[in-house]
Amino acid sequence: MRIVIGSDHGGYELKEKIKAYFDTEKIDYKDIGTNSNDSVDYPDYGKKVGLAVTKEDFDFGVAICGTGIGISIAANKVKGVRAALVYDETTARLAKEHNNANVIALGGRTTAPEKAISIIKTFMGSTFENRHQTRIDKIKNIEGNE
Repeated sequence: MRIVIGSDHGGYELKEKIKAYFDTEKIDYKDIGTNSNDSVDYPDYGKKVGLAVTKEDFDFGVAICGTGIGISIAANKVKGVRAALVYDETTARLAKEHNNANVIALGGRTTAPEKAISIIKTFMGSTFENRHQTRIDKIKNIEGNE
């Protein structure tokens, strides 16, 4: 499994803790920034995560800002991205099973590191249920991907 992870300054600390978990578990990932607590704009990083997921060879992306809201909105502007703001294991599982999300968004100021890792593990262990494909196709039609 290959993951891309990115954050703004509000998600930087959480991103670093998630990366430490990835390193411990030998999970292949690419960090696309930011690389400090210095203020940056979340749309830039939402776009970077979204483009990496749609244009490169990543299984999914993790996007983090202060609440996860802004970066999920930005990521969803990238054609082909289905970013879901997740805040617990249930929303992570359902984001994959029902929506075939390819980006999960987390709040760096609203999600404890242990919870974030549990959320990611749940998402990684979940599988899209094909019975929802018609709905995914309708999302693609909205984007003009048909």
